[in-house]
Amino acid sequence: MKEILQSGTTTLGIVCKEGIVLAADRRATLGGRIVAHKKTQKIAVLNDEMAVTWAGSVSDVQLLTKIIKAQIRLIELRRNKKLKVKEVANLLGSLLYSNMRQFFSGVAAFLLAGKDDQGTFLYELGPDGSVMSHDDYVTDGSGMMYATGVLEANYKKDIPIVEGIRLGVKAVNASMQRDAASGNGIDVYTITKDGVKKVFEKEVNNSVLM
Repeated sequence: MKEILQSGTTTLGIVCKEGIVLAADRRATLGGRIVAHKKTQKIAVLNDEMAVTWAGSVSDVQLLTKIIKAQIRLIELRRNKKLKVKEVANLLGSLLYSNMRQFFSGVAAFLLAGKDDQGTFLYELGPDGSVMSHDDYVTDGSGMMYATGVLEANYKKDIPIVEGIRLGVKAVNASMQRDAASGNGIDVYTITKDGVKKVFEKEVNNSVLM
């Protein structure tokens, strides 16, 4: 059977006092065994106010990301007003529900962070189409158990976003040390009242030079 290109993955979202932090590693693998790509961007900006992290089959997440971006734009043009984060979460959940129930089903999952006129929000979208809101933190992917341990030990309510960024990097780094399908770098975005912004990027090179 042909190997499926997967992201492996450690992704996470952290609710902070001023907004949301999203962080992810950069490694994509073939069947979780062979490193296929070392610079995979696992955080996608949907618009000026929302972004997602993704995990699962790369082809599925790429297609679903394109579809949800187009849906957001189309609906907002029709309504002449911006969608709320909860509405986008439900739209994406419906896409995942349908995707999972195809004859040749794919596997994809997302963490959605965004802001609207009611505040900033963090949602977890499961491969089965489930939609769950989080008011502290959430992790996803093959390295989630390692990242969760770091977050569980260090997260505190109303954490400043600067500390949230550091915590996100620390949690992804811990996962990269133990999960073979996570690695090669870290990207971090924030979603605040000022919108979506990339605040940290680091390539991790494991080469040995003589």
